[in-house]
Amino acid sequence: MHDLSTFRNHLDEFAARLATRGFTLDLNDFRELDSRRRAAVTETEQLRALRNSESAEISKLRKQGVDTSERQQKVREIGDRISALDEQLKALDDEFRLHLAGIPNVPHESVPIGRNEEENVEVRRWGKPPEFGFQPQAHWDLGPALGVLDLERAAKITGARFAVYYDLGAKLERALINFMLDTHTREHGYTEVLPPFMVNSDSLFGTGQLPKFKEDLFKCEGYDFWLAPTAEVPVTNLYRGETLDASRLPIRFCAYTPCFRSEAGSYGRDVRGIIRQHQFQKVELVKFVRPDQSYEELEKLTADAESILQKLGLPYRTVALCTGDLGFSSAKTYDLEVWLPGQSTYKEISSCSNFEAFQARRANIRMKAGKKAEFLHTLNGSGLAVGRTWVAVVENYQQADGSVIIPEALRPYLNAERITKGELK
Repeated sequence: MHDLSTFRNHLDEFAARLATRGFTLDLNDFRELDSRRRAAVTETEQLRALRNSESAEISKLRKQGVDTSERQQKVREIGDRISALDEQLKALDDEFRLHLAGIPNVPHESVPIGRNEEENVEVRRWGKPPEFGFQPQAHWDLGPALGVLDLERAAKITGARFAVYYDLGAKLERALINFMLDTHTREHGYTEVLPPFMVNSDSLFGTGQLPKFKEDLFKCEGYDFWLAPTAEVPVTNLYRGETLDASRLPIRFCAYTPCFRSEAGSYGRDVRGIIRQHQFQKVELVKFVRPDQSYEELEKLTADAESILQKLGLPYRTVALCTGDLGFSSAKTYDLEVWLPGQSTYKEISSCSNFEAFQARRANIRMKAGKKAEFLHTLNGSGLAVGRTWVAVVENYQQADGSVIIPEALRPYLNAERITKGELK
């Protein structure tokens, strides 16, 4: 959400910056709405002043024994008009709030300008894609052949874009979650939190999913409960409506949750395997920081997510999203894309974003240093998407005999060095 005063005073500048991300701000509509609100405020203030002066005059006249019934009627009519204007102002404020709620965040000046993902800018690469003496397989072939992944029975149980894991496949998923949480808490200074997996509408508004992205979510019928699309939502909303002591910042949380998304806008992308699921696991990193430190903290958060890939020996690249590919609430985002040899491509495994005060204003999260309170900045990033990390491990560590070597960092969690061929249970 944007600050109305700042937005109003820099309207043309905001419109130009929003245009770089493909969003057209209707200036005439905004100015017309703003003009109606200003007019209502001005009339209300004038009428209140008139009512006060009339009331004072009536009081003097009554002390003199003068009949004031006509003037009292006039004051009552003024009061009725003020009440009507108050209702009008409330409706206009609600309309303004809804209008502002649908306007995306303004890109940071360092974000490269571009129309879509094809114009994202690669920042760096780590590791080299493995070379195989055989044709590498994709995980949707490897998993069933190893007896650790079952998409057909998942479809029977629920539907498309769900998965069942068996044996070392299930244990690998669990090992990855524990490994990520342990690394972030022990080495990177995050506090682990286990939040609810369902959230209310206020929480989704706070982080920017509602009202614009309602179709991407799953709602529980008859309740104001939604299945969380990411731990970003419950964790960021931990401090909704609160003012934090600035001395506590930065606050760093990491959380494991299952995530639920309808994938309404995916249009058939990644339909094979487990890259794009309705339910998937993720370890999320969330930060609450001082505004003057948020971009330094974004670099640290991105490095924290990268370290998981490095410890697992998975080749990846870091990409700065261009203006046209930014998420709705983000001012700047880095995507981490891991190499998947079975598909001969890099695939996103984490998005690390600085939302500046956009979410904090929507969720009313402030910090206070001395007597001054202001909106803090929020950041988050996947640290990492567990299912996609599972895919990357299986595809990058596959062997000619169809087995999969388990990365050394995960062996203490699995008590195994290799996943060998078996049959689905």
